Amino acid sequence: MYALCDAGKVDMVLVMTVEPGFGGQKFQPQMMTKVKALRDRYPDIDIQVDGGLGPATIDAAAAAGANVIVAGSSVFGSSDVAAAIAVLRTAVDAAAIAK
Repeated sequence: MYALCDAGKVDMVLVMTVEPGFGGQKFQPQMMTKVKALRDRYPDIDIQVDGGLGPATIDAAAAAGANVIVAGSSVFGSSDVAAAIAVLRTAVDAAAIAK
């Protein structure tokens, strides 16, 4: 992965924060070390995280350096989709401003 990033051949890296395959899984916080390592090495690349993201986990992902969020269950399972998206967006925006 680093070789492709170092060569400038990657626009975005996806870090799965669950086991791929089905929705509704629990967020795996240990994956944030990968996100942070990528952000430290590639400050300008988009880092996408997918899996278990919602109000309780978005701050950890954003603080580690994720700036693209994939959220299924937390958004589509919400009674207020717009509010659910706003929570995620606010956390990512706040983390970007803090850096």
